Amino acid sequence: MAIKDALLPEFDHEMGTTRKLLACAPMADRDWKPHAKSMSVGDLVKHVAEIPGWAGGIVDADSWDAASGGNAPKKVYTSNDEALADFDAGVAKARAAIESKSDAEWMQTWTLKNGDQEIMSLPKVGVVRSFLMNHLIHHRGQLSVYIRLKDVAVPSIYGPSADEKGF
Repeated sequence: MAIKDALLPEFDHEMGTTRKLLACAPMADRDWKPHAKSMSVGDLVKHVAEIPGWAGGIVDADSWDAASGGNAPKKVYTSNDEALADFDAGVAKARAAIESKSDAEWMQTWTLKNGDQEIMSLPKVGVVRSFLMNHLIHHRGQLSVYIRLKDVAVPSIYGPSADEKGF
């Protein structure tokens, strides 16, 4: 089995689950945060929505320097629909990027840097699984807690939630 054929079903499942949480995120309370050190609802939604868009920079490049980023104007979502539109576009591009690579390309090394400091260096397949998908799943978990704390029904993630009928 090709590496992309192993990655894509997991990718599709995790993106579908993430989309459900973005759709019900409490954007009316976008500035709310559960703790002073936490991200706000709006910032967390933005981060979750943008992560799939990183795939092209992982699979089509050999490295990324965090010191070179951050100059783009900060995007602010005022609705779930705005976040979902960017998320859906990022997922489509990510899926196409994943699908386009051969096993040999998946085994090429990708490096995350911060200026002269090397933060991590892994085969691209490992970067997509850890830096992209696991990172997304981590922040999606945070978002599910925010949703619960704002008393919004939590959708199914890896099985029924306490808010779904029959549980």
